[in-house]
Amino acid sequence: MRNGLDTLFVRYMLSDDDKVRTMLSQATGYAATAMGHIAAAGGKPVLVKEIAEAAGIPPAYLAKIVQALARKGLVITQRGVGGGVSLIRPAPDITLFEICEALDDPAVEQRCMLGVSECSDERACPCHDFWTSQRAAQHAFLRHTTVADIAAFETRRHWKREVTDRDKPAPRST
Repeated sequence: MRNGLDTLFVRYMLSDDDKVRTMLSQATGYAATAMGHIAAAGGKPVLVKEIAEAAGIPPAYLAKIVQALARKGLVITQRGVGGGVSLIRPAPDITLFEICEALDDPAVEQRCMLGVSECSDERACPCHDFWTSQRAAQHAFLRHTTVADIAAFETRRHWKREVTDRDKPAPRST
């Protein structure tokens, strides 16, 4: 470690069981995955049940996330035959940052790494310079990553899973 701030940051990033904390909330991760599945459908509405099954997300929880995304204007929902969830804009025009904002993800909040309420450029905590640059890089990444990127990833992941499942030998009956 270069200095005490590096040690502090590593402690912050590690949870009690020494696994790195996720950068985004579970709800945001589920929303991004779901929107990737919707984008991969090529504009056709997709049922929440189908998205939940394909992505391994609890359906009731996903329904609440979809409602929040609809209220924030990222998706549109349609009831009835031929209904489902669709993106309101093209996938390349919706960023991960927007999804984070819609779900009030802590990753987009302007807050002190140490939780000091009065931390600012004028009244900086010991981690301020480090955290400000890290947060700027994180926000740049979130603003650059789009639902189209997530859809491409989900499509590759789904395709690999299908190939792997197809190559597995059939169970033997005895």
